[in-house]
Amino acid sequence: MTAEEAIASRRSIRAFLPTPVPREDVEHLLDIAARAPSGTNMQPWRGYVLAGEPLKRLSAALVAAHAPPEAEYRYYPESFPEPYLSRRRKVGWDLYGLLGIARGETEKMRRQHDRNFDFFGAPVGIIFTIDRRLEIGSWLDYGFFLGNLTVAARGLGLDTCPQAAFAPQHRIIRDHVPIPEEEVVVCGMAIGHADPGAPENTLTTERAPAREFCRFLGWE
Repeated sequence: MTAEEAIASRRSIRAFLPTPVPREDVEHLLDIAARAPSGTNMQPWRGYVLAGEPLKRLSAALVAAHAPPEAEYRYYPESFPEPYLSRRRKVGWDLYGLLGIARGETEKMRRQHDRNFDFFGAPVGIIFTIDRRLEIGSWLDYGFFLGNLTVAARGLGLDTCPQAAFAPQHRIIRDHVPIPEEEVVVCGMAIGHADPGAPENTLTTERAPAREFCRFLGWE
């Protein structure tokens, strides 16, 4: 598919088939993603790629722990101004609606959130980290890399789900993945084939058009 088609068809998949993904395919995707730009070519991304038993052990430990969140960085603001609050609420209730989860069903919501830790059933999970000595510019560069990876996966007919849910569980993750203390857990990512029968995979999120978030100067 074209780059435009890959970008337009990218979705955050929340139910995967168990179909294996060869290591060479994953390594190829990471090599392509690493062509992302980074300030002075620092390439701040680091990853721990799991499949098979290592992935199962990590997932089981995270699901069993029910550990309180303890993130090393703040992903979201303490309070959400508009329009971000409305967007956040809409995507949440759209997803829960597809899954038949009603307002107030907090236990069902928790179980759905915990599916993050199983990488939504994907056969490949990656934990991404960054050297804690680096600054915000390198975190911005990291976004290019992660975006490249999701789009490159579509080019191979694969799907992904970037997952911030792993960052607050870095202590448990370190018990199962050899991440040194000088690295911060940025996020996880599931990679595999989307389950076409899963209702949650029909979720289509909205995007504001360019004319709403940009000002165009120099055109009549």
